[in-house]
Amino acid sequence: MALLSFSKGNSKVKKTPLPRTTGDPMAINPTLPGAEQQAREILLEAKDEALRIKQQADEEAKKTRAESFAIEQRLVAKEDSLDKKATALDEREKGLAAKQQELQNKITELEKVKDEQLAKLERVAGLSVEEAKQKILAGVEEKIRVEAAKLISAVMNQAKEEAAEKAREILVSEMVHGATDYVPEFTVSTIKLPDDEVKGKIIGKEGRNIRAIEQSTGVDLELDEENQIRLSSYDGIRREIARVSLQRLIADGRIQPSRIEEIVAQVRRDIDRIIHDEGVKLAQSVGVYNLPREIIDLLGRFKYRFSYGQNMIAHTLEETKLGVAIASEVGADVNVVRLGCLLHDIGKVIDNEEGSHVTLAVSLLKKFGFPQKVIDCVAQHHEDEPFTSVESMIVYIADAISGARPGARYEDLEKYIQRLSELEEICKGFTGVVNAWVFQAGREIRVLVNPEEISDADAIVLAEKIREKIEEQIKDFPGQIRVTVIREFRVVQTTK
Repeated sequence: MALLSFSKGNSKVKKTPLPRTTGDPMAINPTLPGAEQQAREILLEAKDEALRIKQQADEEAKKTRAESFAIEQRLVAKEDSLDKKATALDEREKGLAAKQQELQNKITELEKVKDEQLAKLERVAGLSVEEAKQKILAGVEEKIRVEAAKLISAVMNQAKEEAAEKAREILVSEMVHGATDYVPEFTVSTIKLPDDEVKGKIIGKEGRNIRAIEQSTGVDLELDEENQIRLSSYDGIRREIARVSLQRLIADGRIQPSRIEEIVAQVRRDIDRIIHDEGVKLAQSVGVYNLPREIIDLLGRFKYRFSYGQNMIAHTLEETKLGVAIASEVGADVNVVRLGCLLHDIGKVIDNEEGSHVTLAVSLLKKFGFPQKVIDCVAQHHEDEPFTSVESMIVYIADAISGARPGARYEDLEKYIQRLSELEEICKGFTGVVNAWVFQAGREIRVLVNPEEISDADAIVLAEKIREKIEEQIKDFPGQIRVTVIREFRVVQTTK
């Protein structure tokens, strides 16, 4: 006899042999009732598991059929929707085509009517289409111009009203802080001589010493009865060289032509060093450093140069302080304004080139690679070009404030110096001229020529040519001008 056995999760039936009994064959196995009970339980569990698996499979199949049906329904709905949309699009395209055709017909009709009306207008007005268009455009342009002018005027008035109080505060405040003591210097320096003996040495035998001083320095010397020497020259550097040279000659006591030339050359070198030091001092006073040496040397020449009677160092310091203060108040670029104010008049001390001081300054700054905004400030500070930035306008304003305050400038002096400079330039323009100096307030010109290029006969012709050119170019100079051409031949030898 064998016992049937069921395993969970598996529907297979496995035969399990019953244990054999020993002894009496009729005896009952005590383990049989328990095995049968276990077999029934296993059978029930297997049936339950099979039922559960069947139910689960039915549910999954049902769910799958439902999902497939839903997907199928959605696909059918989408197909219906696409068909409807395609039909609607076809109808819409047909409608658009009809409207487009209708619109094109109307446009054609309008063009025809327009041509007919234009033809009628041309016949009535006697004007072509182009002429009528020009008249209409002119009328519209005039109307727009008037409206724009009104708008600009209103905006400007409003800006002026709003800025008036603030502008007054800025200008008054900075004029107070930027004001400097000003003592006008002119074109004459004086030296007090200790006694008549020194006066005689300066004059020299037949006036040779005083002529040597004038020729070496380009300055006019005048002696009066009070033992004073007046040094007259429009060029401040020449006048300073002559003044220092005379002081050194008086202290040295050896006053003779060769010694005069030696002292003047030495003083000229010393003045060049002073000029450089003054340039450094001016730049550092306004907070500018590391400028090229050539720029520094030109700034130092401001010490001996006057613009309309106003010393250029004083003017530059004053203008730069004003410009920096205004730029700080209005939020402009302070460094651009600082450089623009410092360098705006540097062209006035460039003597070896021709052109206005603005043009010369712009060329110089471009040569040294200054920023374009700084160059624009210099180029526009006299309104030679339209303003391109707030910084340019500030430099212009600061320059105007510094030059326009009472007592700052003397216009006649500037014109006088300009005329004297023109006289010298006329003379230097001739071939063979080494140098030229203007004396006696422009009434005498002394021209030094190269004796190897100009003969005595040529010197006479040269004097006549200079006179003619001066009469041709200098129209408003009062009085007469005497031209003296100097041809001096020297031979110098030095012993070993």
